[in-house]
This record gives sequence, C-alpha cells and structure tokens, in this order.
Amino acid sequence: MEYVKLNNGVKMPMLGYGVYQTPPEQTERCVLDAIRIGYRSIDTAQAYGNEEGVGNALVKCGLPREEFFVTTKVWISNAGYEKAKVSIEESLKKLQTSYIDLLLIHQPFGDYYGTYRAMEEAYKEGKVRAIGVSNFYPDRYIDIHHFAEIKPAVNQVETHVFQQQKIAKEYLKKNGTQIESWGPFAEGKNDYFNNPVLKEIGANYSKSAAQVALRFLIQSSVVVIPKSTHKERMEENFNVFDFALTAEEMAKVEALDGGESLFFSHYDPKTVEWFMTLV
Repeated sequence: MEYVKLNNGVKMPMLGYGVYQTPPEQTERCVLDAIRIGYRSIDTAQAYGNEEGVGNALVKCGLPREEFFVTTKVWISNAGYEKAKVSIEESLKKLQTSYIDLLLIHQPFGDYYGTYRAMEEAYKEGKVRAIGVSNFYPDRYIDIHHFAEIKPAVNQVETHVFQQQKIAKEYLKKNGTQIESWGPFAEGKNDYFNNPVLKEIGANYSKSAAQVALRFLIQSSVVVIPKSTHKERMEENFNVFDFALTAEEMAKVEALDGGESLFFSHYDPKTVEWFMTLV
C-alpha cells in the first residue's frame, strides 16, 4: 500500500474502499470482503445509510481499530453547529468507534461554516483525526480554507480520467490539501471500461482498463476509493501497486481529460434545487 501524509501529519492510504450506494443489508458483508482482501481505508457517509454496516464489519473482522482509516461525512440535513455536533456523535455510535480518522462536510450547502466549527471542536477533542470537505469547488474551497482555524486536510471531489480536476488540484496543492476522488470510474460513463487508450496501456501490463485508470490517479497523487459489491472486482481494484505507468502512458491518459463533470454542476441552479429536496 502507498500512503500520503496529510497536512497534520496523519497517514492516509492512497487506495480505499467506498460504500456509496451499497445497500445497508449488504454493507457488512462487502466491507468484510474488502478487509480480507487487504483494504484498510473505508469511506462511508451519513447520507449513505450504511455506517452501521461499516461499524459491524470493523468489529467483527477482529483486527485492531488502529489498523483502519475510516472516513464519514456530515450530510446537508445536519448542517450547522448544533446539528452537526449531534450527528458526529451519532456517526461515532453507528461506526462503533471512539474516533473517526477523516470527517468531511459532504456538500457545500446549508450552514457549512457552523458544521466546520463542530468538526474543528471534535478534532480538538480527539474524536476526529483529520477534517476536510467534499464537493467544494475551488471558489468555495478557497473561501473556507481562508477562514477556517484548522485547514481542510482533504477535499473529496469527482475525479477520474475524463474529469481530472487540473485547476482544483493546483489550488489544493498550493494550500496543502489532499485531493481525493469519488467516482474514479465515473460509474462507467463514456464507455469507461472499454476506452481504447486505457485498454491499450493495460495490455502492456496484463491489466484492465479499470486498473490503469486507478494507477493513473494514484500516480497523479490522487487518493482513490473505488466501490464494488463483487469480491472479484474488489481484488482487481486492489491490485494496482505492482506496476507503474511510463511518462508517455501518463500523457496519453491525461489527454482524455474533458475538464467537465459527467454528473452535475454545483453552479447549476437546477442541481442546487435538487439537492435542497434532499434536506
């Protein structure tokens, strides 16, 4: 496993296992499978409704808690200091742990300044080892970074070969915040797994297009958390540390960047209206 050191010195695995859209009744089994394969970083969120499954797996696996790096996120409906504070305690109980390794604001909506204050407080109390944000575009990120007492350690944003977040990465690197990818496979959009560039490069190493995509992101200093409910795919996603792309191959993948989201834009009023229906 490769690691990155966050701005407060905490070590974070470059590859983790995500449980977005994993049904609650399957989460425990999936996380246990991931742990057996070797994953030690697990990413969940209050909005996923499966923190309990993650917590059950962490307890049942029999490994020491300190071997794991657990991430969760505060949802919009829990925005604001008081609600966020309560929700953090609820997440700790559901995860059956005394601390969270990384706590993020899930979306830049509602009173996220109040949310961040609650997170800073939890950090100072030792309930959280690192705090950060998710889905914060460069403008919102710069704003909260400027006013925050404890600077964001991570910004988790849509990042994959078709949206490489080149501008965002510049500002995150400049300010010491680690970029983390959600949707490293773009949920299969743009016929992702049959992309000729990724497949051609993969043939050089007997690797799949998915493995090449993950390797590209990791070599680009992007933390990745691929999700799958299938053990075989989990194993495939985990086996990306036994090869490295050449500079020429990296350049070919870089050329795939379209610079735009394949999902939604927080600058689109309709998208924001949709998020407000989820509060």
